[in-house]
Amino acid sequence: MLANRLRPVILHLARHLRRELQTGTVTAGQVEILALVTGRPGIGINELAGLVGISPPSMSNAADKLEAAGLLVRSREDPADRRRVGVTVTVEGERVVRSARSSRTAWLAERLSRLTAEETSALGAAVPALDAISGGGRPR
Repeated sequence: MLANRLRPVILHLARHLRRELQTGTVTAGQVEILALVTGRPGIGINELAGLVGISPPSMSNAADKLEAAGLLVRSREDPADRRRVGVTVTVEGERVVRSARSSRTAWLAERLSRLTAEETSALGAAVPALDAISGGGRPR
């Protein structure tokens, strides 16, 4: 069955990509949060928690840490709704996201360069299907 063959390969690849960030100052999860906020400036903590798949209190805690590190700022987007706090990535946070993407892309490009032309072509052809499986269009 294709799912049985594909699942461990995708998990192993994802694990390697996450490890590319372990030497940095932020975790892979923190980079994921920053990348999501970069694509949605002013997003609320509750909505962000839903996208990441964690509880709002856990997201609030993560946002606290990112804010303390100077990577994220909170602001009241709507003066009429004082409960609503939006988050935005700082310039340094944007640099962290770019660096993480660059590091991951370089790691992946190096491994892709080891493949044959046929293997590279097959992977290129599979990208749209993999994107559809993953939900497509999510910032990376």
